[in-house]
Amino acid sequence: MAKLAGKVAVITGGGSGIGRAISEMFASEGAKVHILDLNPDGATETASVIKQAGGACELHTVNVSKQEEVLAAVQQIGKIDILVNNAGIAHVGNVERCAEADFDRVYQVNVKGAYNALYAVIPVMKAHGGGAILNLASIASLVGIADRFAYSMSKGAIYAMSMSIARDFMHDNIRSNSISPARVHTPFVDGFISKNYPGQEEEMFEKLSKSQPIGRMAKPTEIAKLALFLCSDDAAFITGNDYPIDGGFIKLNN
Repeated sequence: MAKLAGKVAVITGGGSGIGRAISEMFASEGAKVHILDLNPDGATETASVIKQAGGACELHTVNVSKQEEVLAAVQQIGKIDILVNNAGIAHVGNVERCAEADFDRVYQVNVKGAYNALYAVIPVMKAHGGGAILNLASIASLVGIADRFAYSMSKGAIYAMSMSIARDFMHDNIRSNSISPARVHTPFVDGFISKNYPGQEEEMFEKLSKSQPIGRMAKPTEIAKLALFLCSDDAAFITGNDYPIDGGFIKLNN
């Protein structure tokens, strides 16, 4: 039997990268997927792939930093069994090179966006007997990464919120865990390298790949497989944990 048969999953930022891989995998395992994404083109493409494969998917064009938009989408959806907080943006720079506008932009999407989804979905889960929450943190929430001040701040908040939710709502049958990936090869990474290191794309891709001791970046589907496990009933005894999926980055970079 499909691992998520009969489940309803809300995935923020499901239109590209890790979010797309999670959306497609959850749908293939029987979940009805609802994508909350600001980019309707990417989300439409993800939904098309899901439907062509026989899965169920609905799109909601939502700015996750706007609470009223998130609440409206969740109200339309109704019953929700799974929430994956995946939507996020990055910023390069230490605190001296992080303008207030940059800091606020990262906070609004990465931190407030996750809060808005949690705020909207948890009452729905409580009303329907529980659910599983997965928050996408990062190795940047666990170790110091150079020139990632605002991004690290936001992912540290994701890690902390995930643990707080696990503690506060365990008796409501709501599980909350987080995943901390190292670098994952997505179109976002390619765009990030192209924007920040013009003319050095090949060199930087190789350098970033080899920063994982395993010698490469992760594939989005590898993250999705861990997400599937943590959101399925196979992980019914797991809550309040963070799972680095990092090619040895945290423990083996010595």
